[in-house]
Amino acid sequence: MFDLDRLRLLRELAHRGTMTAAAEAFGMTSSAVSQQLATLEREARAKLFERVGRRVRLTAEGTRLAAHAEEILRAVEAAALDLKSSRETPRGRLEIACFPSYAKAYLLPAVIRARKRYPELGVVLHDLEPADSIEAVRSGRCHLAISFAYSLVPRPAVPGLIAEPLLEERVSLAVPPKWRRERDPVSLKRFTDEDWIVGSRGADDFTLAERACAAAGFAPRITHTVDDYDLVLQMVAAGLGIGFVPELGLRAPSAKGVVLRTATGAPLQRRIYALTRSALAGAPLVQALLSELPKS
Repeated sequence: MFDLDRLRLLRELAHRGTMTAAAEAFGMTSSAVSQQLATLEREARAKLFERVGRRVRLTAEGTRLAAHAEEILRAVEAAALDLKSSRETPRGRLEIACFPSYAKAYLLPAVIRARKRYPELGVVLHDLEPADSIEAVRSGRCHLAISFAYSLVPRPAVPGLIAEPLLEERVSLAVPPKWRRERDPVSLKRFTDEDWIVGSRGADDFTLAERACAAAGFAPRITHTVDDYDLVLQMVAAGLGIGFVPELGLRAPSAKGVVLRTATGAPLQRRIYALTRSALAGAPLVQALLSELPKS
């Protein structure tokens, strides 16, 4: 019999590639992970790992067991979630990763409605950026993630995960009032000498600005890194910089103090979607929340 926690460590090592990264994912020391995997190797009665310099990599047997571990852990999790919600009323705890602007506008109201319908439904929210939320679902730390991708920064599909589109919104360029007479749409070349504001926690905002400006023939002068859209808009209104803001971000009170323009070229959009593991896609506990989220 294989210990499920050790199989989780093996899966994480296969995904992350290093013992240190696997240890960080579980809040353990590298030494503790090494001991657990050594025990797994004895349980398997096969050589699962080999040293390559100072690193450890999976052998062919280790790779095969990691693939089995993925299937085993998915089945165990699906069974546990199914039993929790197999009765007429979904019950149990649902772990959700989401980013703030969507959580404020749509997720929190959906949670309130779902809990009103199903009083035994427990929901735990985690404020995570897209890359971290996807990793949280993939690793099993969350059941569901609300994530996004910009049209100029697409994300590859993740094996074993299913994405359900929720919302597509326009991304506008927020500029100070001095640009009010600039006609819409506007070429980004007009802003080569401006300071730019991008998010600080994820690379997507930075990449979006770089790619959009590169298409216009210049590199943006990225000066500020700010995550809160209300603060971004206040800074834009004060003339401290310019930046891209999606529609949900424009719900902030400070939106009235800025000028919004559409950049010429390829349309800039942000696509929002729900992501869960394939084994959980139809689970009543997950569907109880998904059914409350608006889709466009």
